[in-house]
Amino acid sequence: MADGKPWFRVKRHGYGAGPPCSWEGWAVLALYLGLLLASAALYGKAHPRLVGVFVVVITLVVMLVARWKSDAPWRWRDGDED
Repeated sequence: MADGKPWFRVKRHGYGAGPPCSWEGWAVLALYLGLLLASAALYGKAHPRLVGVFVVVITLVVMLVARWKSDAPWRWRDGDED
């Protein structure tokens, strides 16, 4: 994790991060959802492929931020304590 407090907690089961655990994480999630809705509303009918590419790109950005600001490294977890 980067310096400071985590924005996301890793999942107890599976791979990756779960819901946000700080206001910064919630802000990232809200911005992501806002961008998804805005892109669909503004360009969805006129440029659906462009919206699809945009969705993939911003999803990858959010995944990278979540990985960077998680409380532990991402790995497969089966529910057992470390």
